[in-house]
Amino acid sequence: MAETLSGTAVPSTTVIQAPPLRRMLALVILMAIGSINYVDRQLLSLLIEPIRQDIPLSDTAFGLLTGLCFALFYASMGVPVAMMADRINRVRLVAVACTMWSVCTGFCGFAQNFWQLALARFGVGIGEAGGTAPSLSILSDYFTPEQRPAVIGLYTVNGPIGVFIGISLGGFIAAHYGWRMAFFAVAFLGVALAPILWLLVREPMRGATEKSTAQQVSEPAPSLISTIRIFLKLPTLRFLLPASGLLAFVSYGLLNWIPAYLMREADMQLSELSLWFGPAAGICMGLGIWSGGAIVNIGAKKSLTAYAWAPAASVIIGIPFLIAAMFMPGWQLSLALLLVPMVCIVMYVAPALALTQNLAPLRARATATALLLLSFNLVGIGGGPLMIGIFSDMFTAMGAEHSLRWALLSTIPISLVAMALYIMMARTITQDHATRAAETPA
Repeated sequence: MAETLSGTAVPSTTVIQAPPLRRMLALVILMAIGSINYVDRQLLSLLIEPIRQDIPLSDTAFGLLTGLCFALFYASMGVPVAMMADRINRVRLVAVACTMWSVCTGFCGFAQNFWQLALARFGVGIGEAGGTAPSLSILSDYFTPEQRPAVIGLYTVNGPIGVFIGISLGGFIAAHYGWRMAFFAVAFLGVALAPILWLLVREPMRGATEKSTAQQVSEPAPSLISTIRIFLKLPTLRFLLPASGLLAFVSYGLLNWIPAYLMREADMQLSELSLWFGPAAGICMGLGIWSGGAIVNIGAKKSLTAYAWAPAASVIIGIPFLIAAMFMPGWQLSLALLLVPMVCIVMYVAPALALTQNLAPLRARATATALLLLSFNLVGIGGGPLMIGIFSDMFTAMGAEHSLRWALLSTIPISLVAMALYIMMARTITQDHATRAAETPA
C-alpha cells in the first residue's frame, strides 16, 4: 500500500500499521494538543468567581459564556471542518486549528465586558472545531479496530489532563498574577505546540489499519447527507446520539459549575481549588475516561452490549455520591464525595467515540465523529452550563438558599433518561455491527 500526498492509499487486503514509535509519537502529540484544547475550553469556568469581581456578570451570563456562546460556533463549524478532514491533510488542519483557538484564548485576557468575552469565546469555539474529530480520524488510521477503544480512551484522557493543567496551573497563575495572565499563559502553550505537531507527525494512510478494497479506498468521501443517513439507518447510532448528548449535558454542566459551587457555597479559596480540586478532577476524570474505554475493550470481547451497559451502570453508581456531596459541611467532605461522580460522568466518552468509528464508513469517519460531537456540543456544552446558570438565578430569585446546589442536583433526571436510552441501545448493537460487517467487502 503506497501513501499519496493527500493521505489516501493504494488498497490492500492486509492490515498495515506504521512503526510503533511513529504511532506512539502521534498519540502523545495529539493528546498534548487535545489537552490544550480542553484547558482553553475550561479555563473560563475555573475563573468565574475572580472574573465576577472585575466584570459583574450573572450566573446566566456565565452559563452563556462557558456553554452556548462557545458551543454554537464549535458545533456549527465542527461538521464542515470534519468534512475537510475527510478530504485534506488532517495533521496540518489540526495544527492550524490549535493556533487559532490558542490566540483567541489570549484575547479573553483583554476582555472588559460580556460582549468582548463572548467574541473571544466565539473564536475559541471555531478553532477547537478542528481538534477532536480530525485527531480521532488520524488515530483510527494508526491503530486497528481492536485497539481503538483503549487508544481512544487513552486519547480522551486529554480532557482530564486539560482540567488538571487548567485548574492547577491556571488557578495558581490567577491567584498570584491575576485572571488575565492565566489566559495569556495557556494561549502561549497552544501556540508553541502547533508547529511541533506540523513538523513531527506524519499524515497516515487512510484505511491502512484494516482490510480495504480498491472501491473503498478510492471512492470519494460521502456527502454530509449520506453520512447523516448512517445515523438514521442504524438504530444503535439513533440511540447513541441522544444518550451520549444527555450525559454530555450533565458532565459539562457539572464540570463547569463545581469549581464555583466549592468556592461560593463550600468556602473553598482559589488557592485551595488549584491545590486540591485540580489534581482530584484531573485524576478522577482521567480514570473515568480511560476505564470507560478499557472496560468496553474487555467486555466487548464477550458481548458488544458492553458499549451500552458500561455508561448505563456509571449513572447509577454516581448519582448517590453527587447527592451526598451537595449536603456535606465544608469543601473537604464535598470534594471527597465528588470523586466518584467525577469518575462516572465521563465513562460514556470513549465507548461512544469508538462505537461511532467502528460503525462509520472508512471515508466518513471524521464527519461521523463530528455528528456525534455535534450532539455533545449543542446539547452538552451548549445546554448543560446554561441550564445550571439559569436554574441558579431562578432559585435565587425565588429566595431559595444554596441556589447553585439545587441547580446542580437538577441534572439527575437527565442522567436517568440517558441511562434508559443506553439500556435500549444494548438491544441493537450486535445486529448493527453485523449489518455494518455485511456491507464491508471481505
